[in-house]
Amino acid sequence: MSTDPETTETSPAEDTGTDAVEGAEGTGEDTAEAAVEGTEGTGEATAEVAAPELSEAAAELLAQKLERERIERRKAEKAGPIVAGTKLSGTAAELLAAVRAVESGEKPVPIPSAKPEPAPRPSAAPEAVRRPQPVAAAPGAPATETVESVRRVLAEGGAPETLAAQVAAALGEIADEQLREDPWQLLRVPGVRPEQADGFARALLGAECAPDDERRGRAVIAWLLEQAALAGHTALEASTLTAALAKQGVPDPDAATQSAIAEGEVLVFQDALDEPAVPVQRTDDASDSDEDSEAEERPVRVLIGLERYALAEESLADGLAKLINSVPKEDGSAADWEQAGAAKGSTGELIRAVAGHGLVLHTGGEASLEEPAALLRAATGFGLRAWAAAHSPVGRDRFAALLTRSTESGSTSSGESESSEPGDAPRTATVAGLLSGAEGPGRDADGALDLDLLVVLDAPQLDVETAALLTESLPDGARLVLAGDPAVLWSAGPGRVFADLLASKACPQVVSRRPDLGPVGELVSGIGIGELNQVEAPGKEVVIVPVRDAGEAVHRTVQLVADSVPRVIGVPAEQTVVITPGHGGAAGTRALNVALKERLNPGPGRFGGFDPGDRIAYSPAPGRTVPGQVVNADAEGLHLTCAGGPVVVPKERVEQAVRHGWALTAHQAVGARWPAVVVVLPGDAAQALSRPWVYTAFSRADRHLSVVHGVDQALPRAVAEIPAKPRTTRLPVLLRPQVPAEV
Repeated sequence: MSTDPETTETSPAEDTGTDAVEGAEGTGEDTAEAAVEGTEGTGEATAEVAAPELSEAAAELLAQKLERERIERRKAEKAGPIVAGTKLSGTAAELLAAVRAVESGEKPVPIPSAKPEPAPRPSAAPEAVRRPQPVAAAPGAPATETVESVRRVLAEGGAPETLAAQVAAALGEIADEQLREDPWQLLRVPGVRPEQADGFARALLGAECAPDDERRGRAVIAWLLEQAALAGHTALEASTLTAALAKQGVPDPDAATQSAIAEGEVLVFQDALDEPAVPVQRTDDASDSDEDSEAEERPVRVLIGLERYALAEESLADGLAKLINSVPKEDGSAADWEQAGAAKGSTGELIRAVAGHGLVLHTGGEASLEEPAALLRAATGFGLRAWAAAHSPVGRDRFAALLTRSTESGSTSSGESESSEPGDAPRTATVAGLLSGAEGPGRDADGALDLDLLVVLDAPQLDVETAALLTESLPDGARLVLAGDPAVLWSAGPGRVFADLLASKACPQVVSRRPDLGPVGELVSGIGIGELNQVEAPGKEVVIVPVRDAGEAVHRTVQLVADSVPRVIGVPAEQTVVITPGHGGAAGTRALNVALKERLNPGPGRFGGFDPGDRIAYSPAPGRTVPGQVVNADAEGLHLTCAGGPVVVPKERVEQAVRHGWALTAHQAVGARWPAVVVVLPGDAAQALSRPWVYTAFSRADRHLSVVHGVDQALPRAVAEIPAKPRTTRLPVLLRPQVPAEV
């Protein structure tokens, strides 16, 4: 049994990659240089640094521990089931009855199969999922004796003994006993699949192992819901879960669901839908006393979810409601806000909205960052403790540089007045660093962030758990601005927080009117509305390099990065990033990084495949990527420099947490920009393309974009016809009571 964590990217289902597809080999003619030098560009084919006392990884894990403790507290506070919607009937009512029967100690009632919805709905199928990379054990790692006892059980069941530490971390001190009692608990380890857990269970249980074992059904349900979370869903419709259980060989999906509910391993929700109400038909002999029973019936969606994401989503909704309904503190005089709000265009709109509301949404591309920068400078100027948090260190540093440039110039291009003094240190951080305490203002005596205004950049990258932590960390009276480009890929974690908030219209929304300029900006703006337009690129800002197969794509890419772009465009190789749809395949990140290393930093890879000077992508936690460079290695582990500071990755984590980083996927690149970008689209990547993917990949370029193009008409078709894949979330329902009546 093998559990290869690198088979696919740890990301939502939008970024499917090309792992299972092998492209043809071949080099072709050397035309990439000619493309850069003589072809007019067209669009037609087109780590956070750890604090000295606490390492970045340790800070991240501490934040996760605090999140788990918070969830446990909320769990203890809940005396009854979580119910949404009214006037339940049919399957919804029967599922709710099953929950209440369990809570009262009665025998659960049978749960019939979920009926299809009255109207066709997008399927939230969990089959397009991602295997997560293993996560290192927390700083209180399991005791050696526990790991050794688990190792013996794994060996007895024929499972890889290398999983021992992960199993012990997941199951606790009595992990060996739990595995013997319920071998399918092995599914709680990232990367393990049901068929592998089945083999382990057969080896341990022998004749007692059966497909209809309740333990197997419960474990497979939890695994399916975790896989769905990796694809972005916070819950699954009951009918979708039932179908997925059948595909996994569970003989009685309804009984398995009932057992999981009875054991408290999943929660059931009944959420009223937005479809028009259906009135009950009256008969001629109906009496007036039947009027109450003739009330309109509202369709209900039955969802099954894991408690972890359910409580996070509820906590987020509570925190957002508090911001929406609160009156911000009177920081700064009315005259200060009025003067700052007199700025031209959407900058003034943003400042005026923030002056009177606790939660404001701001949308726009790269150029729109001038507006939250103006807000931050103005708020700081009249005394607010104002901070900005970005998704990645690259995004943080770019925004800090923008603040510094604008402050030193004394004014912005829109003519806003500057209140902050030149030389003020930009108050910027990453979201992860802010929450862990490694960056930012720290916490006050009550444990809240010590600030008055928080501007979160790259807001589409917020998953429900991170967003819940942010809202819960804000002090009373603070203001929150969520800013970002709604056209980029959604978060790597579950949920679509920014999109759900935009759709809810529960708070003020300011749309930037600053367009991204230049040929790249023009091309990307068209993609955002579903059009792949031709653009004039007299300075070779956009160049198309056609290729016939994946082998030629790799050859062209290396030539562009190492030679043509530095010589013709003037951007060195270290400031150019390659973006491709997936890790696997003949032109995935692994193949491209091998070729780029051989050309740019050849070496024997004596440090676990790495050499000093190698460009890397470090993942301190699933869903986050920090670019950096290898310094050296010793007994402590692999020494990196990430975002200008040192990071040491223990040797046991290097394989899972560090990749070569000349080539990235779009999900790894989101939240950052580089002077030059080479987007690689081999023929076997056609099925992975969508409008958000193309928009995200192309918009990572500041000055120059090369497209190594081998997907023919799949590219314009993806831009025109393939939107973001739907995600099943509950946040819209939970936010519905917060929407003003007039909206």
